[in-house]
Amino acid sequence: MKAAVLGSPIAHSLSPHLHRAAYEGLGLYDWQYEAFECDEAGLPGLLDGLGPGWAGLSLTMPLKRAVLPLLDTVSELAVEVGGANTVIFSERGRHGENTDVYGILQALAEAGVRPPESATILGGGATAASTLAALRELGLSEVNLVVRDPARAGETSEVAERLGTALSLRTFDKLETVLDVDLLVSTLPAGAADGFAGLIAGVPALFDVVYAPWPTRLASAVAAGGGTVIGGFPMLLHQAARQVEMMTGRTDVPVEAMRAAGKAEIVRRAAPGS
Repeated sequence: MKAAVLGSPIAHSLSPHLHRAAYEGLGLYDWQYEAFECDEAGLPGLLDGLGPGWAGLSLTMPLKRAVLPLLDTVSELAVEVGGANTVIFSERGRHGENTDVYGILQALAEAGVRPPESATILGGGATAASTLAALRELGLSEVNLVVRDPARAGETSEVAERLGTALSLRTFDKLETVLDVDLLVSTLPAGAADGFAGLIAGVPALFDVVYAPWPTRLASAVAAGGGTVIGGFPMLLHQAARQVEMMTGRTDVPVEAMRAAGKAEIVRRAAPGS
């Protein structure tokens, strides 16, 4: 069987290392997992060109939202968050799922973070939308969202409305007004939040979706202040493990073998000359 991760850019993806480690641990030696560069324009043709023997796809940016109209069925959760990071192939066609929400919940639980009574999210993209859904599962009905341009937060605002979550929108010049919270989640790209490290140092818990380079300045600042810090790797690991379950039909996914493979690759990439 075949599976792959699609996105643009895709060369940095850890997904092949995680999924291949899972296949090895499960004894699925005839399974293959690749990484394909694919943008929104190329997605319809790529999907149509896949022949028999395909179990599923992992999707990263910018394809999570673009894939929805190309699917035969979509899970309720993926509809709510407006994005699918997983496509499962079967005799019934293409089915879209979202495992990012599961990954976020598992990452927080693994770190011992209690369900927060208040939270602020930095950034308004697809990961922010999945974070809103995860926070809803943890019982939050109101969340602060901080973005650079409120005019570009329309899709995330629509997600909040579908989830029944009240959204308090702020711009980054007002960030300090929404930091008295139990949990701060940064969905910003690597380096994009560095300038706010001093401002957020006192939050009790930070979930930063960046996994490399690690630690980020945000993570270092919060750790130095005595707060709990969760990086992006646990989320990536657990959403991938859920994808393996869905694609293979197996429930005995070797999460620790996947964790070891992913961490080893991160270390290898960080080594001089890599």
